[in-house]
Amino acid sequence: MRTIQFIAKDPREKQFTQVLKERVHVYFKTRGLSIKGNGLLMLKASIMFAVYLTPFVLLLTVSVPIWVAVLLVISMGIGEAGIGMSVMHDASHGAFSRKKWVNELCSSSMFLLGSNTFNWKVQHTLLHHTYTNIYGYDQDIESKGLLRLCQHAPLQRIHRFQYLYAYFFYGLMTLYKLFADFRQLTDFNRSGMTKAQGRNPKVEMLKLIAVKTLYLSIILGLPLWLTAYTWWQVLIGFCLLHLTAGMIMSTVFQMAHVVEGTAQPLPNEQGIIHSEWMVHQLNTTSDFARKNHLLSWYVGGLNFQIEHHLFPNMSHIHYPKIAPIVEETAKEFGLKYNLKPSFAAAFLSHARRLKELGV
Repeated sequence: MRTIQFIAKDPREKQFTQVLKERVHVYFKTRGLSIKGNGLLMLKASIMFAVYLTPFVLLLTVSVPIWVAVLLVISMGIGEAGIGMSVMHDASHGAFSRKKWVNELCSSSMFLLGSNTFNWKVQHTLLHHTYTNIYGYDQDIESKGLLRLCQHAPLQRIHRFQYLYAYFFYGLMTLYKLFADFRQLTDFNRSGMTKAQGRNPKVEMLKLIAVKTLYLSIILGLPLWLTAYTWWQVLIGFCLLHLTAGMIMSTVFQMAHVVEGTAQPLPNEQGIIHSEWMVHQLNTTSDFARKNHLLSWYVGGLNFQIEHHLFPNMSHIHYPKIAPIVEETAKEFGLKYNLKPSFAAAFLSHARRLKELGV
């Protein structure tokens, strides 16, 4: 994979980057704040883990009607998504805490999604955040099954209906990742990306096998061993858990990058994109529902994706205060700030974009 360079033609873009960084720095300095998480974030993490683990413990120890068991599994899915968005995501960026070991511990909560931290850090922290919405570099907009998420991807006739069926496939995200991690890590190993991160390819593959085996032994093995549920009931519950978590996380992620107004640029023959990197992030990312505090709390600030992409090492608890600074500075320099006012507006914009990409 060749390296892409971000080189702006307009000198004002470089000036925007400098001014914005200075203004955000002043915000934290004058208030004596750390850009990392705080005690409230630890409390939030505890709540998310409780929402995930408490239903699982109840399922293992208490005999309940099937309809109650279904509700408990759905609660687990909601908690799993909350952990992924509010805990693991910040931690994988080193933003959850000022302490490295805390970030590493919390990022390992990826295990509860049945995946491992190394794959995520390469796919998300390295590739997605460096090459946002660039086809062939950002795996988040690669075609997946019957989904076409980028205007540069091959078009098939079935894609014209994707705005109707996409959400079912979103629900398969974590289930798909459960098995696709092996192919992904193999690709990273073959391309030399694993070694470039200072990791041993064989060791990483063995760790991945161990993580998957342990996860499946717990999430499937314990209910089969300790409860009266049949194997097919356990399997249905397992799928429902992942469908719930996958649909929540995928939909939230897609509403930040695959909506109207977000660009999907390609580098020229020299591997250059003519934008400053921070301006590129503005062009390829969108905020939504910034005033919906409950939503912001649950999704870990992922509705403030512009701020997250501009300052990925900053905890999401600070985004609501930083967003007006970013928006005002962008407008001052004549740059677009893509904001959808509500969840519904972003959801409908994503649906319209899916329809556009299908035709």
